[in-house]
Amino acid sequence: MSETIDICICSFRRPSLEQALESVAGQMLPAGIALRVIVADNDETAANRAQVAAWGRRLGLDLVYVHAPARNISIARNACLDTATADWIIFIDDDEVATPDWVARLLAARQDHQVVFGVSQALFPDPATPRWIREGDFHSNRIGGNDAPWNGYTANVLIDRRFAAARGLRFDLALGQIGGEDTMFFFEMDRAGARFGYAPDAVVLEDTTPARATLGWLARRRYRAGQVHHMLLQRASARPITAGALAGVKAAACFGQAALSLPRRGRMAHHLLRGMLHMGVVASTLGFAPYREYGAPKE
Repeated sequence: MSETIDICICSFRRPSLEQALESVAGQMLPAGIALRVIVADNDETAANRAQVAAWGRRLGLDLVYVHAPARNISIARNACLDTATADWIIFIDDDEVATPDWVARLLAARQDHQVVFGVSQALFPDPATPRWIREGDFHSNRIGGNDAPWNGYTANVLIDRRFAAARGLRFDLALGQIGGEDTMFFFEMDRAGARFGYAPDAVVLEDTTPARATLGWLARRRYRAGQVHHMLLQRASARPITAGALAGVKAAACFGQAALSLPRRGRMAHHLLRGMLHMGVVASTLGFAPYREYGAPKE
């Protein structure tokens, strides 16, 4: 008996989408598994429709193009949810390349889970990338031992679409230009009773651009993650003011450790970035507006 999996790719003016599609077309699939690809274009116009369709034909993909304007990633993600018909969907980014056994590895880890996260491994093609960034691996997405099971990402994830649809779960439009809409989505799945799995051998690869291979970019990303964490506390009816005060103490401790680690750039960055995460919580507690990560041309 055959089963179709919908591969969902949200895109915005990235030529790398072609390589992402090539990697999907090259999957070594288990017997009885077929793929359909949904490309949700988040641009203002559908000017890229013909090009995407041509790539699909060249690669022999069953491909559906959906125009999902504009510059709000949650709109594109929800368009994928609306267009998908398969019981299971997989999200991958338009600047990622999947390893040949990626889909098979995710499916093998399904078991009794409703969500399975894979690994998004950062690559650094620019030889000028600082050594501490390469060795620190700050740009990869993987599930750590201290993470909540739902604290994942849409860069590489298998989702039980029926579970999400039955509970009316959607990506929050208010976070579509801020970021963290995926974290919030999985948080809500957890509250709805979803079970989470992890497939560390299901790997996609992502080139890190020079603009992102900086301490400043990483600091802004962690700060925003802290602000989203504050929103999660509010939704969970926690005490965000108390959490903000505790985050301030933690931030001060992290910055102190960063200062002590100055001779070791990687360790310094680790503590500094942890401090920026806590500062995001503090900033939101004090009423500062969220840092907007999207809504401008991609880096």
